Amino acid sequence: MLATMGGTVVLATATMSATTKEGIDFFPLTVDYFEKMYAAGKIPGGFYKREGRPSEREILRSRVIDRSIRPLFPKHFRREVQVIVYVLSADTENSPDILAINAVSAALLLSDAPFVDAVGAVRVGKIHQELVFDPPMGAIDDSLLDLTVSGTRDGILMVESGSREITEAEMVEALVRAEDPIRESCRLQEDLRAKAGKDKIVVPDLTFDPELQGVIRSMIEERLPVVLKDKEKLKKEKILDEFKGELASELAGIYPDSVLAVGEILDAEIKRFIRHRVVTEGIRIDGRRPDEIRPIGVEVGILPMSHGSGLFSRGQTQVLSIATLGGKKEGQLVESLEEEVTKHYMHYYNFPPFSVGETRPMRGPGRREVGHGALGERALLPVIPDENEFPYSIRVVSEVLESNGSTSQASICGSTLALMDAGVPIKAPVAGIAMGLMKEGDSSVILTDIQGAEDANGDMDFKVAGTAAGITALQMDIKIHGVDSDLLSRALDQARTARLFILDKMLSVLPAPRSEVNPLAPRIFTMQIPGDKIGTLIGPGGKVIKKIIADTGCDIDIEDDGSVFVTAPDAAKGQIAMDAINAITEDIIVGKVYTGRVTELRDFGAFVEIAPGKSGLLHVSQVSDSYVKDIHSVLKVGDQIQVKTLPLKDDGKISLTRKGLTGVSAPRDEHVDHHHGEH
Repeated sequence: MLATMGGTVVLATATMSATTKEGIDFFPLTVDYFEKMYAAGKIPGGFYKREGRPSEREILRSRVIDRSIRPLFPKHFRREVQVIVYVLSADTENSPDILAINAVSAALLLSDAPFVDAVGAVRVGKIHQELVFDPPMGAIDDSLLDLTVSGTRDGILMVESGSREITEAEMVEALVRAEDPIRESCRLQEDLRAKAGKDKIVVPDLTFDPELQGVIRSMIEERLPVVLKDKEKLKKEKILDEFKGELASELAGIYPDSVLAVGEILDAEIKRFIRHRVVTEGIRIDGRRPDEIRPIGVEVGILPMSHGSGLFSRGQTQVLSIATLGGKKEGQLVESLEEEVTKHYMHYYNFPPFSVGETRPMRGPGRREVGHGALGERALLPVIPDENEFPYSIRVVSEVLESNGSTSQASICGSTLALMDAGVPIKAPVAGIAMGLMKEGDSSVILTDIQGAEDANGDMDFKVAGTAAGITALQMDIKIHGVDSDLLSRALDQARTARLFILDKMLSVLPAPRSEVNPLAPRIFTMQIPGDKIGTLIGPGGKVIKKIIADTGCDIDIEDDGSVFVTAPDAAKGQIAMDAINAITEDIIVGKVYTGRVTELRDFGAFVEIAPGKSGLLHVSQVSDSYVKDIHSVLKVGDQIQVKTLPLKDDGKISLTRKGLTGVSAPRDEHVDHHHGEH
């Protein structure tokens, strides 16, 4: 399927295996989205000029496509399906990821795969308080909302959003308004299918032996309530897996020829039991009410050598987040089809196997880890201070220590704590909560703070993060054929109540960011110099600035507009570097006292360096208030002395004097304090 919008062209392909993959209990769907650099007339940067492993952005867009189409395949379908998307051409106006979702849906509709409901997608922005659909890509930077919505004619399937503290009512309005362009995309795809679609393969309905199903249902209804009353067992994340394993072993001896069927029936009947109890009685697997949050634990500053740390736990989910501060050079350069940007806030999420009591190889982050890290980054980015206010690069890493659902939202809470502990002046604290849904017929129950079993057996995973003022990030996955706006509105309102509760718990431990950055963090000084002084500060071949760096151990970054950033290991060395920069870039002030170093002695006087690259002549007659016959008897090369500037000569050369200064210390240079500041 070739889809075009303006100058953006996307190729979407869908391939299905000829046979069913045996021995698996999931649908083997693979989605790969690739942005070819030639699409924007670019050659990849770096040593290798061939596109390699997918970028983080490509992984995230692959996940969005997967989440949009996966719920629409039959639950028991087991043939392999592979979707591959190439961005062949990209302009700067039309977003290829939105076009890709629509193109993939069209490709699947035209194929013989059992995919029968069209999926439409739209991006929604809010610019100048007006909702805009599929806005130009450049306009998203100025938008209060960046919302991607996909769905069918019947309702919304997938939501991915970042926003600047918009209200729940504003979010619901955007979701409701998105349904019209989604339906229009679905209509166009259905027209195309009517003209060129293949006949769909027939997937037999999943049926069970009624006798076996009845036996298993009776065993579950008799034994599972007893298990769920055992408080010690409820502390285990894998309680249902253990229960299923015990029953499967027992049934294998009774029905040795139906092992596979026993496993499928057990899954279906355990799910039915849990869902029915929630919907009819409002009782969850661990006995909580639908809107009840598990016990919360909050700790900060637990790692002595990190710049900031926060430990957040909710039930059997526990995440440790660590914040590290660095200079501007330590930002991450990101190359995309549109532009190259440097990220100064980075958030990473790690999900090790021990967090769920498993063993597996540790081979770098998977797609899920990349996705959860990006969600956390998107949630916190709106509250990260502007670079001009806080010129640090910030890296936060969330380590999942124990998992029983909603680790991505726990990582957001832990990261807020870590940032505040590090002294980052965030605009407001952010908390996240995962909402769930269980729906039977016309009855539905929204669940707050879902755990693993509720996610696996429920119909919705709805993650909401934000401040007390509004939403900063939203992610929703639906396992049924869409949900309506009324249900979404209820879920958002319930999520807000939970978010405010969690924020209160967090702020009771650390009410505000620490007043200063951690003493172990580097100190960053900033100042502004005239543009015509940049060359003077750098010096021939970088000689001047390299000398300051070597003498102080600081990193110095100079931008084209004259902004100077000094990253120092401590405040004292940073001040030395700033004083040196001040001395180099400021104009020589007649009558000002400088601390200088004697660099050369002649019979007629001494040459004194009063700033890197700036020297003046101290004539022998100006060395002292009394007569000096031999300058070598008073000064030697390397001496640090106080000198005062005399009126400049016609040729611009600097003349110096020590008269009236012998034995007097030069005052601290405060001349440009109003031009710079320390962070």
